[in-house]
Amino acid sequence: MTELEGLAALVTGGGSGIGLATATLLADRGARVAVLDLDPAAVKEPLLGFTADVGDDASVRSAVEAAAEALGGIDLVVNCAGIGAVGTVADNPDEQWQRVLEVNLLGVVRTTRAALPHLRRSAHASVVNTGSIVVTTGLPQRALYAASKGAVHALTLAMAADHVREGIRVNCVNPGTVDTPWVGRLLAAAEDPAAERAALDGRQPHGRLVTAEEVAAAIVYLSSPAAASVTGTALAVDGGTAGLRLRSDQRK
Repeated sequence: MTELEGLAALVTGGGSGIGLATATLLADRGARVAVLDLDPAAVKEPLLGFTADVGDDASVRSAVEAAAEALGGIDLVVNCAGIGAVGTVADNPDEQWQRVLEVNLLGVVRTTRAALPHLRRSAHASVVNTGSIVVTTGLPQRALYAASKGAVHALTLAMAADHVREGIRVNCVNPGTVDTPWVGRLLAAAEDPAAERAALDGRQPHGRLVTAEEVAAAIVYLSSPAAASVTGTALAVDGGTAGLRLRSDQRK
């Protein structure tokens, strides 16, 4: 399938997890793709890798300009870079709050801001941000992470309103618990990794973790011409967690 032929895409956090799955699928669908990551060593052709720290504005601006030059412009921006946090509102120190917000929220701001001049020149401009199920569903031990992703959701709506008349669409995906390296590290640190994984599987109505490829498919749809009338939307990819309330005997 080549429905993205001729389009240039920029993916942050594209060195692993959802970002890498998204960058790979964008390329498979015909886009020219640049990946921004702290360590783009995992990026293989045809993807182009650029080192960037979304927590640092100068780093982002430099990498975005280098990517735009290599790609011949930027049509699509996918903000996947992010870090996690575990704890209640009382557990994380101010320094950790600042770091998570720097990456998860201001990373979206910095990357999109740097790419805007290129997006304004595109005939098919799209921004897709990565939110989370925590935007719509209260989960324990996720206070800081939820605050950062809730801000991304609100920012998505504001950006969509600001730029719709410029021909720039802005949407987000809200994944459930995804089988990513970060979740893998959480499971490995648990007292009983098998029991913890079973609990995470069971929390989602379809009975398993979401895959990175499933989230990537949603992102690519929102980025594509097929979604030309979709803006200001949050697409849940969560196995029904946000919207379904099953009886306990219906769960797997």
